[in-house]
Amino acid sequence: MTKLSVNINKIATIRNARGGNVPNVTEAAIRCQQFGAHGITVHPRPDERHIRYQDVRDIRPFITTEFNIEGYPSQRFLDLVLEVKPHQATLVPDSHDVITSNQGWNVIKYEKFLSDVIAELQRNGIRTSLFIETDLEQIERAAATGTNRIELYTEPYASKYPADPAKAIAPYIRASKKAREMGLELNAGHDLNLDNLRYFKQHIDGLLEVSIGHALISDALYNGLEKTIRLYLEQIA
Repeated sequence: MTKLSVNINKIATIRNARGGNVPNVTEAAIRCQQFGAHGITVHPRPDERHIRYQDVRDIRPFITTEFNIEGYPSQRFLDLVLEVKPHQATLVPDSHDVITSNQGWNVIKYEKFLSDVIAELQRNGIRTSLFIETDLEQIERAAATGTNRIELYTEPYASKYPADPAKAIAPYIRASKKAREMGLELNAGHDLNLDNLRYFKQHIDGLLEVSIGHALISDALYNGLEKTIRLYLEQIA
C-alpha cells in the first residue's frame, strides 16, 4: 500500500499573506485526515514564510495518522523535531534561501554529518528518510548512514513526463531497485500530481509513501479539499 501524506505548507502561505489565522492550518490538518489522507507533512523553514515552528507544535496533538516533518537538519530544526517527536523526519538539503526543495543530498560529502543526525533521531524513536536523487552511488551511501528510508526527488520525473513517460520513469525504476537491494524503504515527492502520479506508482515497486503539497492544494481550489484528496488516493490505489 502506498500512503498519501498531504503537505499543508501552502495553507500556511495563504494565511501568512494576510496575517491572522485564516485559513487555520490545524483545521486543515484535521480535515485532510478526515477526508482520508494517511498522513500530514510540514516543512518549516528558517524564515517561517509558510509553516511556522509554533504551527508544528500546535498541530502535533491533532495528528491521528502519521506526522512527517521535513527540513534541513539545523540545530533549531532538530530541537523542534526532538520536542514534538513526529513519526518521521525527512532530511532535506535546502539552503536557507531556496523557494522550494531543488536537489537531493550529496550523501558522499555529508555522510558523517547525516549519520550522526540520523542516529540521534532514531534513538528518540523517530523514523528517518533522506531526500535524494536517483544516483545509484548516492543511494548506496545513504544506506551506510543508517537511514530507514529515502525519499526520491521527483521533479526531474515530473518535468520530463509529458514528453516521454517511459524515459522519465526509467532512472526511478533503477533507483528503487537499488534502494530495495540496500534494504532501504522508499518514499517519493516533489511535483507529483494528478497527471503523473498513477504512472509513477504503477512503475515503482515498494513505494510506501508520497508527499504532495503544492499540486494537491492547488487542485483543491477548483475541486474542493475532500474531492481532491479522494482523487489523489485513487491514483495510488
